[in-house]
Amino acid sequence: MKITVEQYNPSWKIQFDSIKNELEKNIGFLSPRIEHIGSTSVEGLSAKPIIDIMIGIKDEEELDKIPVLLQGQDYVYYEKYNKDMPYRRFFIKLIDRPRKLDLPEIIHTNDEIPEKIHDHTLRIAHIHVIPISSEHWTRHIAFRDYLRTHREIKDEYQHLKEYLSQKEWYDGNDYNEGKDPFIKRAEQKAVQWYVELQK
Repeated sequence: MKITVEQYNPSWKIQFDSIKNELEKNIGFLSPRIEHIGSTSVEGLSAKPIIDIMIGIKDEEELDKIPVLLQGQDYVYYEKYNKDMPYRRFFIKLIDRPRKLDLPEIIHTNDEIPEKIHDHTLRIAHIHVIPISSEHWTRHIAFRDYLRTHREIKDEYQHLKEYLSQKEWYDGNDYNEGKDPFIKRAEQKAVQWYVELQK
């Protein structure tokens, strides 16, 4: 399969703001920090048209409060990832309500996830819930801000995405592995730069 990346679209910020407002209505009492991350958050950078959102919470004790608050809506909770990433809770947001897509109203992810949900064209967002004190929170924010302020790194990433989008991949994870060496190298520099800025 080929991975389709689209030219930067200003509507991605509008989509993020809309989802952020919706999330605040559901989980606002936890006083979360809701951030737009990933390539769709960097002006001028091509991306898969799926909004990456990171929800920062106070501590790990709040992680398992989120799935209950989002149940029965157009969010799908990938509980199966908790074992490999216990510091994070991961959701996708569907473009439409489950019942309109002929899916169960509440999709609890220790169940078999319907094959239909793996279709990325049905997703509008990926949502990552992480404690703000986590190094993973810092890593994502630092990488985003580094790309926003270092044009040469953003351009290098853009060229890599264009090159990789021409290749055949087994799946999206395979494509992500193709980006991994660049991302790890850039993230390391980004975190050092970000930490210095905070001093």
